[in-house]
Amino acid sequence: MRLATFVGFTASIVVLNHWFLAPTSADDWSGWMGNQRDGVYRETGIVDEVPADGLRIKWRKPVSLGYAGPAVASGRVFVFDYLTESGNAFNDPGSRASLNGKERLTALDAATGNQLWQHEYNCPYSISYPSGPRCTPTIDGEFVYILGAEGDLKCLRVEDGELVWERSLKRDFGVEAPIWGFTSHPLVDGDMLYTMVGGPGQGIVAFDKKSGEVRWKGLDAKTGYCPPSIITAGGTRQLIVFHPQGVASLDPSDGKQYWDIPLEPDYEMSVTRPMVEGNRMYVSSIRTKAIMIQLDENQPTAKELWSGDPKEAVHCSNSTPLFVDGVIYGTDCNDGDLVAVDGQDGSQLWTTFEATKPDEKRFVRHGTAFITRIGDSDRYFLMSETGDLIMARLSKKGFEDLGRFHVLEPTAECFGRSVVWSHPAYANRTAYIRNDKEIVAVDLSNQ
Repeated sequence: MRLATFVGFTASIVVLNHWFLAPTSADDWSGWMGNQRDGVYRETGIVDEVPADGLRIKWRKPVSLGYAGPAVASGRVFVFDYLTESGNAFNDPGSRASLNGKERLTALDAATGNQLWQHEYNCPYSISYPSGPRCTPTIDGEFVYILGAEGDLKCLRVEDGELVWERSLKRDFGVEAPIWGFTSHPLVDGDMLYTMVGGPGQGIVAFDKKSGEVRWKGLDAKTGYCPPSIITAGGTRQLIVFHPQGVASLDPSDGKQYWDIPLEPDYEMSVTRPMVEGNRMYVSSIRTKAIMIQLDENQPTAKELWSGDPKEAVHCSNSTPLFVDGVIYGTDCNDGDLVAVDGQDGSQLWTTFEATKPDEKRFVRHGTAFITRIGDSDRYFLMSETGDLIMARLSKKGFEDLGRFHVLEPTAECFGRSVVWSHPAYANRTAYIRNDKEIVAVDLSNQ
């Protein structure tokens, strides 16, 4: 095993001639893109590559509609889905479908997949692409938080699913659900919970995580789709909000604005999280909208370094790119390929369809793969829209396939093809992967 695979492991490590002995470590996946929301999977003791005969399936359990990825903590897997009862579901980016049904949060035993409890509530849909909730559950200690596609924000007990508090973003703040539904995965930090709401002075709202009471509201902005994140730059903790008119930095304690840089993605699709490496932040959205931001080292200010034009940078839609060692890796919504970009100037280093549609040579509209780095290494998991879990080595030099395993069938429709558009969870040396019919636990251990 190479040392790079285990950088960041907090247990004691004895290094001898660049080789070492170390106990394996396990971790949870407490929300969207992992515990630290950075798209890094930090467990050890997993496979170095996908074997030719595939990976072992631990269990499969039925679920219903949902783009929301699973979350894993306290020996439980949390799955958020939608059970349709009536109405005609169709996918049209320009119009809303009307459905009647229930949104459901289900807690499963992580080892067996057996149901522990389920919380459901009536939730009529009037959104485009009505295939269930978008937001991955957020787990914080004894509580789990969910935000439904129509703006139902709820806090439940992890142990038994008992409802602690609930808010309706539409009712309580007088906003309409955006056409693709509410998608801003709730962020818990300290004693507050943050999510995008929308409207004058309430683009983002901070709630008391224990009571649901509003602590502050801030930002004149439309709802947007991007989850907020917290970084430290310029010696200051900053709440980063990518909204439909730009990227803003706020004081997490009171919503005071530090800086705002204009960026207007097409169709108001501010979706992917701005990703930071050092003092640079890459912000990507669809078509031709992408910028690199320079964060000041000494104070909470920022400026634009460069912007990405067509055939430059990578223009992501629903899969957040990763920014590692000066290189940005992401799937491009224009050509649908996986792209590596030089962070210095936005030039493309290489492209490949191996992660999205291996038999493609020219174009796949909104081709998607969800990218997760394995520790502090150059190996990555890529969950392809085809239902394949891929392991690959990514670097400036190119893409090296380390094997793939077909986990489940693509069940959602997009531009005339079937896709899986749900981010996996990685925990317990297991990948938890769902589509609109089942959730599958895939063994990743090297035992």
